[in-house]
Amino acid sequence: MTSSLNIYTDFFGLTERPFSLVPDPDFLFWSEAHSWAFTMLEYGIVTRAPITLITGEVGAGKTTLVHHLIRTMEQDVRVALIANASGGRGELLRWILQSLGEPAAGTETYVDLFSRFQQLLIDEYAAGGRVVLIFDEAQNLSREALEELRMFTNINANKDELLQIVLVGQPELRDTVNRPDLLQFAQRVSSAFHLAAMDRRTVAAYIAHRMHVAGAQHEVFNAEACDAIFDVTGGVPRLVNQLADLCLVYAFTAEIPHVNALTVEVVLSDGVFFPARRPVIAAVPPTPRTGTA
Repeated sequence: MTSSLNIYTDFFGLTERPFSLVPDPDFLFWSEAHSWAFTMLEYGIVTRAPITLITGEVGAGKTTLVHHLIRTMEQDVRVALIANASGGRGELLRWILQSLGEPAAGTETYVDLFSRFQQLLIDEYAAGGRVVLIFDEAQNLSREALEELRMFTNINANKDELLQIVLVGQPELRDTVNRPDLLQFAQRVSSAFHLAAMDRRTVAAYIAHRMHVAGAQHEVFNAEACDAIFDVTGGVPRLVNQLADLCLVYAFTAEIPHVNALTVEVVLSDGVFFPARRPVIAAVPPTPRTGTA
């Protein structure tokens, strides 16, 4: 049985679905906020900042930026991407070592794990490389885990950093880092940025961009449809993707070659779109924070 999703791509002359929820760097849209966020990520890596912090609402595009960053890493950088890490300091080290491709037996003590991790960093440095740990969904890290990461940044050789840490998470991560009892941790954050939701104009450009990348040869979403999508989603990219994808399915089913405000209204009235989200603060001009501690 042929999927209706595949049929709608043919109907609109697309080579693939333009609004998949899977993070895909090929569809990365460089809004002003996303450009600033990536600049801060690059700044942290290039300057060998101990800790870089990127926050944003659920579905703001943080993970897509991370995957693009990994694509651009130089060969002398050994990267570990760690998602949804949890547990105490021993468990954290196991997450890290496994993400670096190193076995971490349950019988090993914390001292054993730390010794192997430290030696790995030293070996990489001796070979002219360095290690970057990227924690996605870092808001799940406990205070104990964050303090452990701070201690890891003390492993260095003279003036050179052997280890860099990138924390990517939801807004509560920034709130946690700003706690008085994590002052020492906050002082290690050399590059930070909060990725806000897109504004009305940016949502329209975002939709047009993704349609173009997917092979669209003409405008499918008119201005009224883009406005309606913004009003419902608040400019959160993941929600925009969900609603826009449903609109394409509905337009295809009705054999209409364009998506207009009525299409959006029908999707919403049928209750097939569930916009579960926290209130989103309107986008403001980016205010990156940089510095060294």
